[in-house]
Amino acid sequence: VQLQASGGGLVQAGGSLRLSCAASGRTFSRYGMGWLRQAPGKEREFVAVISGSGGSTYYADSVKGRFTISRDNAKNTVYLQMNSLKPEDTAVYYCAAKFLGTGPASASIYDYDYWGQGTLVTVSS
Repeated sequence: VQLQASGGGLVQAGGSLRLSCAASGRTFSRYGMGWLRQAPGKEREFVAVISGSGGSTYYADSVKGRFTISRDNAKNTVYLQMNSLKPEDTAVYYCAAKFLGTGPASASIYDYDYWGQGTLVTVSS
């Protein structure tokens, strides 16, 4: 599975961005998809995850109520809608895929089998 993330950029605090992640392959629905991020000088952290069907989602407390993860299996694409952005959301955002044949996707950054290249989100104050 190859993943291509896009949609990052510079935005003012309080603004919105939508990230996209396009996946290759014909079995996209068999992968749980996650968004994770890494801020400068910090460890990579979990942001959100969505099940293969899109019926189940889970968020980090820091983004709950502001970010929404969704997916379109017909387009092999997962999205992250980010609203009410804060300077502390500044990071490189990565999409990642977890093959569901070995268990559900989770909030652990070590759970994912494939990673995209990352897209930079910068939130100015």
